[in-house]
Amino acid sequence: MENNTIRQCPACGGTARKSIGSKNGFEIFACSNCSTLYTSRVPIADESQDYDEYYSESNLSVPDFIRERVNEIIIDFSKYRDTNRLLDIGFGAGTILEVASKLQWNVFGLEVSKPAADHGRKLGFEVFHGNLIEARYPDHYFDVITSSEILEHLPDPNADLREIARILRPGGMFWATTPSARGLSSRVMKIDWSVLWPPEHMQLYSKKGVCLMLKNAGFSVIKVKTFGINPMEIADYVLPKTNKEESFDRVQTGYQLNEGFSKSPMRKRVQSILNHLLNLMQIGDSLKIYAQTK
Repeated sequence: MENNTIRQCPACGGTARKSIGSKNGFEIFACSNCSTLYTSRVPIADESQDYDEYYSESNLSVPDFIRERVNEIIIDFSKYRDTNRLLDIGFGAGTILEVASKLQWNVFGLEVSKPAADHGRKLGFEVFHGNLIEARYPDHYFDVITSSEILEHLPDPNADLREIARILRPGGMFWATTPSARGLSSRVMKIDWSVLWPPEHMQLYSKKGVCLMLKNAGFSVIKVKTFGINPMEIADYVLPKTNKEESFDRVQTGYQLNEGFSKSPMRKRVQSILNHLLNLMQIGDSLKIYAQTK
């Protein structure tokens, strides 16, 4: 069954666009106003990513260096502590929940994946299995809401962001990461970038687009940085391949790269400088979002 509904830009609502090609049966557009990349339509039921099959024992654990980085992020949220409640949307392996709980936050988790939700309950956390609208959290309930690599998956991100703004207390913090439509990898590889992957990822936002979307959802203080890059993926794309059958593992190489940077204070400093430069040039492959409610 074909879904012929044509989407507006999910970031700015614009209708002016140009096609950059097709991938996995989906036409991909670039918004002429904000440069966000998005699919021409939302997947129908039998095309949608099955998140119950996405998680297994192998990806419900993370390396120690990620826990260390998450700890640094959560410590920075202490300035927003009031109700002492923190919600992680799409918590996956539960790393943010575990780290925040150890830092004395009262944590809540939300997951559409049943295996991940069950895993979170086994860890002892209060978990809702389903989407954010279904959870019906009270108004102004949370100090902090986190969402790592989730916004690119949502069929209606504006509705979810409005709901996040509703359940955050005034002055609360929404922290999120999501791939950048204007990062170096996207500019070099264009539609061939592995992150541009419908129907799993339905949109990749530009910095301009995500700022407009957050403002329209009710956020007032918005800061967005670009960071991170996987030079090994770019090299794999542009250099001649000795083994054309071998596929590139973006996730594994990304882990290896970040783990390498985490091994000493000097390497961490180098990574920090590189990320600072990527942000200055606006070519990092990821967007890091800090947005406060009014």
